Amino acid sequence: MPIPSVVIIGAGIVGCSLADELTARGWSDVTVLEQGPLPAPGGSTSHAPGLVFQTNPSRTMTRFAARTVEKFAALGAFDAVGGLEVATTRARLADLHRKAGLAASWGVRAEVLTPRRCKELWPLLDEEFVLGGLHTPDDGLARAVDAGRLQMERAAARGARFLDRHTVTGIERDGGRVSAVVTDRGTFPAEHVVSAAGFWGPVIGAMAGVEVPLLPLAHQYARTAPLPGIPREDLPILRHQDRDLYVRQHGDRIGIGSYAHRVMPVDPFTVPAYDDAPVMPSWLDFTADDFAPSWDDAARLLPALADSAVEEGFNGVFSFTPDGMPVLGESRALRGFWLAEAVWVTHSAGVAQALAEWMTDGRPALDVHECDIARFEEVQRSPAYIAERSAQNFVEVYDVIHPLQPMEQPRPLRTSPFHARQQELGAFFLEGGGWERPHWYEANAPLAEEIRLPRRDPWAARYWSPVAAAEARATRERVALYDMTPLRRLEVSGPGSLAFLQRMTTNQLAKPVGSVTYTLLLDATGGIRSDLTVARLADERFQVGANSPADLDWLLRQAPAAVQIRDITSGTCCVGVWGPLARDLVQPLTRDDFSHGAFGYFKARQTFIGHVPVTAMRLSYVGELGWELYTTADLGLRLWDTLWAAGQDLGVVAAGRSAFNSLRLEKGYRAWGQDMTDEDTPYEAGLGFAVRPDKGDFTGRDALSPERIRRRLTCLTLDDPAAVVLGREPVYTDGAPGAPAGYVTSAGYGYTVGRCIAYAWLPPLEPGTAVHVEYFGEKVAATVAEEPLFDPKMTRIRR
Repeated sequence: MPIPSVVIIGAGIVGCSLADELTARGWSDVTVLEQGPLPAPGGSTSHAPGLVFQTNPSRTMTRFAARTVEKFAALGAFDAVGGLEVATTRARLADLHRKAGLAASWGVRAEVLTPRRCKELWPLLDEEFVLGGLHTPDDGLARAVDAGRLQMERAAARGARFLDRHTVTGIERDGGRVSAVVTDRGTFPAEHVVSAAGFWGPVIGAMAGVEVPLLPLAHQYARTAPLPGIPREDLPILRHQDRDLYVRQHGDRIGIGSYAHRVMPVDPFTVPAYDDAPVMPSWLDFTADDFAPSWDDAARLLPALADSAVEEGFNGVFSFTPDGMPVLGESRALRGFWLAEAVWVTHSAGVAQALAEWMTDGRPALDVHECDIARFEEVQRSPAYIAERSAQNFVEVYDVIHPLQPMEQPRPLRTSPFHARQQELGAFFLEGGGWERPHWYEANAPLAEEIRLPRRDPWAARYWSPVAAAEARATRERVALYDMTPLRRLEVSGPGSLAFLQRMTTNQLAKPVGSVTYTLLLDATGGIRSDLTVARLADERFQVGANSPADLDWLLRQAPAAVQIRDITSGTCCVGVWGPLARDLVQPLTRDDFSHGAFGYFKARQTFIGHVPVTAMRLSYVGELGWELYTTADLGLRLWDTLWAAGQDLGVVAAGRSAFNSLRLEKGYRAWGQDMTDEDTPYEAGLGFAVRPDKGDFTGRDALSPERIRRRLTCLTLDDPAAVVLGREPVYTDGAPGAPAGYVTSAGYGYTVGRCIAYAWLPPLEPGTAVHVEYFGEKVAATVAEEPLFDPKMTRIRR
């Protein structure tokens, strides 16, 4: 097989790392184009302070950073000085205990230290000012320019060529695929082009007709004059996140980086060329007034600075995205055009490895859905949204962020047709995918007064209300309305639609019209790309419930020309009507028979609810009798009002996602992207029932093996009814020393079962096995449970 030709645009740390990774895999026809001089071409890599802190709420980002440590250490371009993050507030100290748990979950060594021990590691610290610190001994400093040069040399020895002083001026295409890169010094044919241009990414993307959702921002960094008494040995990287600061040693000086200043956006289309820049394109003039408050904060932490001053400073340019994650993957708009953008030195080697695997093997070895170019909704790709959210990510980069905490602006963006009624009921909204999502309704607060719940700790009590318990109870005892509009809906139609979906998914879809099927999208290795519900509404017309824009992207890439796939989410809406009285509510509103015998579980039909045409699906994600009722957006408010009026005598309530999550955990229903990803197989995730190998060939079928179970998604219940965990905590097998056995994926209080439920990836364990979850440094006892915890015989749904 001929070796594909690749052109990488940008010879910063990402471009050099990718060239090394590709050539190591045999793709030797690699050309790296750089507009500046090598080995320090003047982008973000050339001025980066090189901090590598591995721990991140994202498992993927942590593993990217771990790869950077591993690779750069092997190259001799990494100094393992360790990291020390100090706390000067109680909230930050508590968060350090939480971070220690994250580190354990993701396999990073970490320990919370006393102030005295912090002082021993960093003698210049004011011990009285510090409440504690998190020490990560394997973190350290990457010498980014050296790492780039060393990888460049290795890649060149395998056949790659690196051409500096080549400014890209255009991207050529042929038949929807990239064909060449045009520069001021010639044209370079290519089957694959990778934009690793850093903050110039939007410029390159515009040439290719591909949006690159990032915002370049300036960030302040200063070096002090020599400090008397600074230790000669390498000090750990120091982070004072309570004041948005980090500190690293430069011999007898220290460098101080600050995120505390005003947001300084940079237009990538106006950045000067290397020869026109005073120092380099990414090095802007230092604005001393912006840094003055940060200097005072640094001197409070490090009193020795009182006798020093800033000797040199600059405002360095680097990239932020709307969600703070890199932008990776191949564009569907221009096949063969890849992005490796918004990648910091910290994650560079890991990103390069993943992208090289993606290009050569068809998929990365680890889950990268949080970084996929296809993850953004259309509304999240507007220049205004990118600018506002990316700037806010800069502001919040060192903040203590709760896992449920949404950004406040720009909101609201996407609202369901029921939004006005939800506001009238006092909905508390959080956001997802741009949608305003009610989590509970203050109108139901009186129902919560009679419910006795354990007191929650302050962290678990954020973005939570006891009203959720009342809404869950109302769903179990009466009937509730849930806004399911934000769930993605695709219409797949045209000749060959059934055959296409059969080939793409795991379950048997060759069923009569009116059938609904839960099924999975797998990749070629048998990993779970997504889970779907597929309703067959006509012989060759299906409504598909999906998870993210990446599902649409994946299906469109595979679909034959005759098959049409449309995202119909924005033009439609959905109400979930669930509870033992759901039939009592719905049946009087329709002439169709909604009895169990006439309208069974996992069936669909098109009918009317009052004056409103609906597609009704007998599904339940909460474990109760009920239907998902879909209609067009223009009729959504009429549908809600019709159901609300009809339910008044039945005690209907509106219920939010907080109750919804509790109920789905009690039933053991999985959430893709949280409980399972493409690193997990259906049998490990407990979803083997959705796989029908005997139906014929489908993507991933040959890679599946029910016998190959390395670990399982395991249901745990916390022993103490008052205990709560939230997710991503490490889980330890009782009596087993050392590293955790696994980590929590989803967690929430089960109001019906009376205790917190946690799902975790663990080695196969028998029900009844004792384990413990580490939560803010405390051991919380838990027990492996049989699932589902609620209604295992499905009698409540099938009645």
